Amino acid sequence: MIIGTAAEALVQVQDLKVHFPIRRGLLKRQVGAVQAVDGVSFNVYRGETLGLVGESGCGKSTTGLAMLRLLDISSGHILFNDRDLSTLSRNDLRMSRKHMQMVFQDPYSSLNPRMTVGSIIIEPLNVHQVGLRGERRQRVQELMQLVGLNPSFINRYPHEFSGGQRQRIGLARALATSPSFIVADEPISALDVSIQAQVVNLMADLRSRLGLTYLMVSHDLSMVRYISDRVAVMYLGRIVEIGDRDPVFDAPRHPYTRALLSAIPTPDPKRERARQRIVLHGDVPNPADPPSGCRFHPRCPLATSICREADPQLRDPDSASPLTRASHFTACHHA
Repeated sequence: MIIGTAAEALVQVQDLKVHFPIRRGLLKRQVGAVQAVDGVSFNVYRGETLGLVGESGCGKSTTGLAMLRLLDISSGHILFNDRDLSTLSRNDLRMSRKHMQMVFQDPYSSLNPRMTVGSIIIEPLNVHQVGLRGERRQRVQELMQLVGLNPSFINRYPHEFSGGQRQRIGLARALATSPSFIVADEPISALDVSIQAQVVNLMADLRSRLGLTYLMVSHDLSMVRYISDRVAVMYLGRIVEIGDRDPVFDAPRHPYTRALLSAIPTPDPKRERARQRIVLHGDVPNPADPPSGCRFHPRCPLATSICREADPQLRDPDSASPLTRASHFTACHHA
């Protein structure tokens, strides 16, 4: 099921599955598969920021990488501007990547330490043959100014910059070809707390100035609430709740979402003392052998027999129309 109409959608993910084979024995025969992403469907609308949250290992980063075809998909479809990326040839996919880029989690390991900042930022322009040589160098200087870096640092190397500055270099590289869609995979998790707000504000400013569309993959719920328009919550390879930011944060319907939000600390001492933490018992199930029915039922305090038998589908109990952008979808029998 696709969440929201396709009219305004820049990216449409349809029943996406990414399974990693488990091979054993001398002949390396496949004996199973890790179901990292298992049947995910949603839309990302033009000009919005969709936050994708969940525990470590839930499949959110794999989803982002698969959407850009940086990982092979097992099945499903990814439509970018109504063009199915899952069926493109290598050359066609390479050309499509001009319009969709990635900001990686670690701003140091994602930059080549043997290349200068200018060489790193100009590389996408060279690959896609954008402009003449003089125009490309001018574009690099403009990009450095755009992300708050001094253009005179163009011949410096990544190790000469701080973590926040390196992430700005990564942003400048992602913006080089003027993309319309950016997947940001934990863009601030490797940065000092004092720098995180600067990078988040920069990304928000770039979105309004350049008309960008973001998929923001993160486990930092406070940051997601600040920057996102809509939020999708993942658990064990599935989306369990998706909707506009305020309804999801203020009135969560899925017990897993409520448990995640209960862990957010508040700066008000009185509210912090009154905050009731929902502690989930047990471990996250093995993605190579997920439980039957609802995947959350072994840890859910509301689980009943139907949860163990039937797999819940995403639905909005308050809406008669299943295909509205503003709907608040939940995959729970007791939502």
